[in-house]
Amino acid sequence: MAASQLTAERHLSVQRIIPGLFLIAFWWPVAWLQLRPLSDYYFFPLWFGFILLLDGIVERRTGTSLVTRGVGKFALLFVGSVPFWWIFEVINRWLGNWHYHTPVIYTPLVYVLLASIAFSTVMPAVLEMTELLASFGVGERLPKLPAWKPARRSIIALHLLGWLMLAAVLAWPHYAFPLAWLSIFFIIEPINALLGQRSIAGFVRDGNWAALWNIMLATVVTGFFWEMWNEFSLPKWTYSVPFVGSAHLFEMPLLGYTGYLPFGLEVFAIFGLLFFLVFRRPQAYARANRDDDSTGSV
Repeated sequence: MAASQLTAERHLSVQRIIPGLFLIAFWWPVAWLQLRPLSDYYFFPLWFGFILLLDGIVERRTGTSLVTRGVGKFALLFVGSVPFWWIFEVINRWLGNWHYHTPVIYTPLVYVLLASIAFSTVMPAVLEMTELLASFGVGERLPKLPAWKPARRSIIALHLLGWLMLAAVLAWPHYAFPLAWLSIFFIIEPINALLGQRSIAGFVRDGNWAALWNIMLATVVTGFFWEMWNEFSLPKWTYSVPFVGSAHLFEMPLLGYTGYLPFGLEVFAIFGLLFFLVFRRPQAYARANRDDDSTGSV
């Protein structure tokens, strides 16, 4: 890489690192000190700052990032994240596993608007953290399992299994609640596999377990920041999860963090399908490996 190009890329990465750090430095104390009314709206700017920071660091380390590979696709992450997380909010009507606490009582319209703005950060945060872990080759250092190339019949069976899992969650939420974090993946990912997507099924078919490790562990790390920044903030959420014991890290039961592992796979699967629906071709935008040479072109 030419020195001038490297200097330009570093300059562009700083343009996101510095604003990202500023947003975190401002909104973190606002949230934890509950400096109302600003703290009522802390979630999006704090997480947007974190996303910018991650993106700038990833570009500085690798020479590419989600932003540099396409601002429009980057915006799609925020848009797609909203209906994605609302799926889990609907499921939680049966589960009752998490509860929101707000400083004021909002009208239904205002609540949906503010919640949707907050939910928009979920997908970009997870995928940015995935790229950061991939830049360090974290997944490449972890166990590699054999490749698995399921037949079409098996793929369809897994899709039906996802619907059965979801039905079990709705029918017996007190006992089947862990399946909420698996069902959406098994519903969506077989569709990606049949479409020839570059997604989880493709990674498993190629024996690329490093990508799966990067995605899952990145979601656990992102979950740590979700729970940490939530701890002293308002608005915030708390949990009522059966059978997980009394040990907590912040509001989240320790065993609850295992739910972030499959949730990351769901994020990647949903984004892959969303990308295909919008651009009519398999996604080559989000990266999950250190040596991934995808450019995200469409």
